[in-house]
Amino acid sequence: MARNSDINIVDEIKSRCNIVDVVGRVVPLKRAGSNFKGVCPFHNEKTPSFVVSEGKQYFNCFGCNTKGDLITFVEKYYGLEFKGAVEMLCKEYGIKMPENFGVSTSKHKDELYEINRQAAIFFYKAMREKPNPGMPYMKKRGLSDETLRDFGIGYADDSWSSLTDYLISKGFDKDKLVEVGITSISKKGTYYDKFRGRVMFPIKNTADKVIGFGGRIIGDGEPKYLNSQESQVFLKKNNLYGLNLTRKFVSEADQIILVEGYMDVISLYQAGVRNVSASLGTALTENQAALIKRYTKNVVLSYDADSAGQQAAMRGVDILYKADCRVSVLKVTDGKDPDEFIKKNGRGAFAELVKNSLPFGDFKLNFIARGFDLNDMQQRIMYLEEAVKILHEMKPIEADFYIKKLAAQTGISKEAIKREYNMAGDLGNKAQASQMIKDQSKKSQTEENMPTAEQDLIKLMLLDHKFTSLPSDIKKNVFNSTAASSIYRAILEIDKGDRPLDMNRIKDRLDQEAVDMLAKIDDKIVPVGKELEIYKDCIDHIRNTLMEAELEEIVLRLSLSDESTDPNDVADLMKRQIEIQKLLKR
Repeated sequence: MARNSDINIVDEIKSRCNIVDVVGRVVPLKRAGSNFKGVCPFHNEKTPSFVVSEGKQYFNCFGCNTKGDLITFVEKYYGLEFKGAVEMLCKEYGIKMPENFGVSTSKHKDELYEINRQAAIFFYKAMREKPNPGMPYMKKRGLSDETLRDFGIGYADDSWSSLTDYLISKGFDKDKLVEVGITSISKKGTYYDKFRGRVMFPIKNTADKVIGFGGRIIGDGEPKYLNSQESQVFLKKNNLYGLNLTRKFVSEADQIILVEGYMDVISLYQAGVRNVSASLGTALTENQAALIKRYTKNVVLSYDADSAGQQAAMRGVDILYKADCRVSVLKVTDGKDPDEFIKKNGRGAFAELVKNSLPFGDFKLNFIARGFDLNDMQQRIMYLEEAVKILHEMKPIEADFYIKKLAAQTGISKEAIKREYNMAGDLGNKAQASQMIKDQSKKSQTEENMPTAEQDLIKLMLLDHKFTSLPSDIKKNVFNSTAASSIYRAILEIDKGDRPLDMNRIKDRLDQEAVDMLAKIDDKIVPVGKELEIYKDCIDHIRNTLMEAELEEIVLRLSLSDESTDPNDVADLMKRQIEIQKLLKR
């Protein structure tokens, strides 16, 4: 599938370049009615059979059957690949090309994944094969060899460009090293290692691919942690640290403990608390909440006890609650973070903190109560005004429960708080309705991107292995939507013939849009006994769509023919046109 940037630049080229001008520079053209004709540059001929349509921006040779748009012409005439043809036209017409244009997204991503994998191996070996300050530092922090191995922790040496030189020697392009965030460029144009003198934490996605790194400086220096920049393979909002290792424990416990830092995850994991993961940065995202829900709806936030950590928890509970998670907040009472607490107090004490974590409503109300003196009547009223806003984020049953708690806490009657709650609700309804319309519109746009036939075909594949085998004549063109193609590839990767398939293993290989679409498809109902009939209908619909596209091209080619066109070519086109029209009428 073409990327959006590829499609946009091609559209711009076609809007600014006239095919007659492009072809006319190398092929003498003469006007023939509404078209232009010339001797074909792609085969030997004496009688001109090469036609260029200015109106349709299309060329066709009825002698050798070569045809296409202006980019196709440049490719064939100058012996260029697609990317080269676009580069040539952009240069001639002063059009700026996007970075990485023309590179298959999946192929490009595979190259970036491989760079990260090789870098992780390099860091891992550097920590173990020769003396360095990284290993003593991690040992001092109490980590075992087994834990260091499980998390693939390594070391970036102090040299200026050892990793960059190593990866270049293995044939990797320097610009891709920069793109993925392994290498930086100085003002003088020198390539050098981004990570130097740091303990390295590989970051993996749930498909167990290295997507980036976190580097912790040893001793003093800033920044304390240096992280990979975002790239095509590393988007912080879509990933959680350590989940590749801990997701099975999360599923088994039906609970996840979400912490802030790499060391929090690693220390808890080593201590036996293995249903744990960390957000990459303190701002939890909707995509991360959706990722968590693949494995559990029960979330305990265990952020640092400082002000920044508690503010992050406040934001995080909102995101998780809106994602329909059952969320509570753990407060570390003896130490600034979970890493420090569990080393000092052990697994049992931490389990007790988890058991006593505050539910969503209690945490939020307690948090805002800190800003008011509840012994002062006026401030109690101000507190209630803010508290009512929080109640409106809750389900009605929960809100009613907390109204009673607020009444007991403030000495103000339940009826008065209820009236305030109802008044605030009326004001919020319009805004809520507007947001629902926006959300529904966004959802509809996503659904429209995958035709119904493709959705039904994917659903059948989820039900029965036999439906993954597609007819050879259309196999390469079955899925037009990117999401459907991604889901299909993911199914093939894990499919061993048994059903039901492990949906989490499929989701691990998808981006969030495809995950959302997969959930919609999975909810579809297929009438028992109708599976084969639906499969045939899907295949017929896709075949018809492909034939309609072919018919459109034939009509275009026939419109370019005139009295000088070989009658046999016209006859063949008309014959195929009739065949398709008959097939489509069935």
